[in-house]
Amino acid sequence: MRVTFEIMRFDPEKDAAPHAESYELELESGSKVLDGLVYIKTYIDGGLGFRKSCAHGICGSDAMIIDGQERLACKTLLRELGASEGSRIRIGPLKGLPVQRDLMVDQDKFFEAYRAVKPFLINDEKVEGRERRQSPAEREAIDDPTKCILCGSCYSACPIVQEKNPDFIGPAAVLNAARFVFDSRDRGLGARLPVLDRPEGVWACESKFRCTEVCPRGIKVTKSINLTKRRIESLKK
Repeated sequence: MRVTFEIMRFDPEKDAAPHAESYELELESGSKVLDGLVYIKTYIDGGLGFRKSCAHGICGSDAMIIDGQERLACKTLLRELGASEGSRIRIGPLKGLPVQRDLMVDQDKFFEAYRAVKPFLINDEKVEGRERRQSPAEREAIDDPTKCILCGSCYSACPIVQEKNPDFIGPAAVLNAARFVFDSRDRGLGARLPVLDRPEGVWACESKFRCTEVCPRGIKVTKSINLTKRRIESLKK
């Protein structure tokens, strides 16, 4: 079927502002948006900028806004968008991060927030045996946040980041803090509190659930944020 990709283009070296460019393609309904982008870059416009890597929804590098919602280009099928002969598919970069070129954004701020929550196991206690063991129930408690692929979709979709408090560290940062806050082996909550327990930390979240709605991994992001709030509140009682 014949479809049109309308892509927001921006090259800071020569463009004064972003602008849309359209490309007509012949694709199957089972094709992925990434297939169309690769075709455009290979055969029509080699200057198109976008990121991709694994192409299987694992690396998170090709997150972008497709028909008004944050999605992974490698997981989004044309038929999932309801595309048919003559359809127009609108594609743009994630929100809230500076555009480097076309669909590529500068992720420094996103990853600074991620690193700030110390997303690693903190425990200086002596290990008995060769490892710190967990029960199946203890492992299940952190199963959901371990699925995060740091694609940035939740950050882009978050109305707090975009409309109210751009200094909010964002859903992904809190989620990855929660992955260790609720890890039975971790002892690092105190070290994370200076980042989490402040207006730009967990308390900025107003439970709008947009992060959960757009997560390509189906993670209950808002739930982890709220559980983290409760854990911090319990320390103050």
